[in-house]
Amino acid sequence: MGFLGRVAALPKLAGAAAARGGGAWGRPRAGVPFPGRAAAAPSPLHGGRAASSRALGEYEEVFRSSLEEPEKVWGAAAEQIQWYKPWVCTLERSSPESASWFVGGELNICYNAVDRHVENGRGDQIAIIYDSPVTNTKEKITYKELLEQVSKLADVMVRHGVKKGDRVVIYMPMIPQTVYCMLACARIGAIHSLIFGGFASKELSVRIDHAKPKLIVTASFGVEPKRKVEYISLLEGALARVQSKPDKVLIYKRPNLGHVPLTRGRDLDWEEELAKAQCSKCVSVPSDHPLYILYTSGTTGLPKGVVRPTGGYAVMLNWTMSAVYGLTPGEVWWAASDLGWVVGHSYICYGPLLHGNTTVLYE
Repeated sequence: MGFLGRVAALPKLAGAAAARGGGAWGRPRAGVPFPGRAAAAPSPLHGGRAASSRALGEYEEVFRSSLEEPEKVWGAAAEQIQWYKPWVCTLERSSPESASWFVGGELNICYNAVDRHVENGRGDQIAIIYDSPVTNTKEKITYKELLEQVSKLADVMVRHGVKKGDRVVIYMPMIPQTVYCMLACARIGAIHSLIFGGFASKELSVRIDHAKPKLIVTASFGVEPKRKVEYISLLEGALARVQSKPDKVLIYKRPNLGHVPLTRGRDLDWEEELAKAQCSKCVSVPSDHPLYILYTSGTTGLPKGVVRPTGGYAVMLNWTMSAVYGLTPGEVWWAASDLGWVVGHSYICYGPLLHGNTTVLYE
């Protein structure tokens, strides 16, 4: 598989993920000359704003290098994130159309997007700026606060039976809690499937039945400029249609928008669960471990689940923030998309946080 992942049949994906078993704990290493591998030479891929590849000459140099020496180029880029276990092969081609990146390597993308910034003294930097004009809400979340929320939410998931390789469906609006969910899943090696909040019950049910989630996380309401979106009623309509029902549904209530009753024995209250949670550590996963499933719109047939592998995706996103977009860590970044689409996954959540930027979340 390449950086962009693959379209896969989920039953095969689930079996492969489950067979890998548990992961290691601890802190990964970065920038080390791994055993048997020379230290990475300076690469045109790296550098801050002044050395970004946006200039035509630099673009041509990077492009040529990526074709002639892809292992060297992307191996150097991979040194910019931290790994629990070094890879033994940068690029392994099983066929002209298929490739595996950083074979044998293990990492955790949540660690790279959150923990390492706190450990490196950037805990007080703003990680997320949340702006919701319709609800008249503004909030700034530091990396230290993000780490606390994500690690506690990960513990909630673990306590309710979610483990490495399990799927978690996230059906939520553009709020910080949605980002927390994505990162919490990645933290424990669960595979998240974030479904755009604009989908109705029928479309939602198709995706739930395909993903077969252990847990669904949702919010009581979403907002649009002229209306309130009732997520719970949409979810209930979807669950009435599906064959694969989740064990639990975790609900984030937005009391300023209204009240929703919980279903006894199935539903979990977000605030109550986090109040009794501990901080959960990161789980090490192989480079090709599925990070998420993102479904196509289904305009030409049934939606197809696109699977992104963790390692290549993390390396690519971290690189693009400086080399393509010219950012340095600490700068503010806004992608005008929705978390439910691929741009939102890559450039609202993972990309800017991996690179140590401040991401704007606009509801």
